[in-house]
Amino acid sequence: MNILVVEDDAEISAFVSRGLRRAGYVVDCAADGLSGEKMARAAIYDAAIVDLMLPGQDGLTLIAHLRESRLKTPVIVLSAKRSTSDKVACLRRGADDYLSKPFDLPELLARVEAVLRRSGETPKAERLENSGVVVDLVGRTVRRDGQRIELPPREFALLELFLRNVGRPLAKSYLLERLWNFNVEPQTNVVDVLVCRLRDRLDRDFPVKLIHTVRAVGYVFRPA
Repeated sequence: MNILVVEDDAEISAFVSRGLRRAGYVVDCAADGLSGEKMARAAIYDAAIVDLMLPGQDGLTLIAHLRESRLKTPVIVLSAKRSTSDKVACLRRGADDYLSKPFDLPELLARVEAVLRRSGETPKAERLENSGVVVDLVGRTVRRDGQRIELPPREFALLELFLRNVGRPLAKSYLLERLWNFNVEPQTNVVDVLVCRLRDRLDRDFPVKLIHTVRAVGYVFRPA
């Protein structure tokens, strides 16, 4: 699936693009509103992620022009503006969703999946399953041996990473990059805390433990 990212902040653009590509999407980027509109007209995109404060042409005008041209590409707005009036203005001009900055990558990916579902598109991988654990990537649900397990967004993203790498030890540095984009101190224990929380929800009530510590490396998902 092809995603267009229109963002003039190079750091944010790289962060979003990297996360989308690792999730399996093909990504094109534009750094200003005029280039973004030209690209959106020249190719078919499954969704677009658009900042509001853009040089050349603001994001709201870009969205309005696309809708006036009857282009139905789903658009998620990223903006530091957080007021209800700003969100309402974007939705009325044709945006499909609105995410305030700063934001977490797992939430952005979930919103991309949501607008793709609403537009009639679905991600290629809809379900991950191993050792009795079933993760529905579309419905954002988790079950183990038929029992529903509620997970917050970041724990859901961690479990998805484990299921995409069954039997492969994942380093703490890798998990930091994938889940926080290194936006925390490297010496922090946030990875350990997150893994502990996921273990508590996923393993506590089951005799077979699936998440294991690999000394001096990190963690691994395996049934023994």
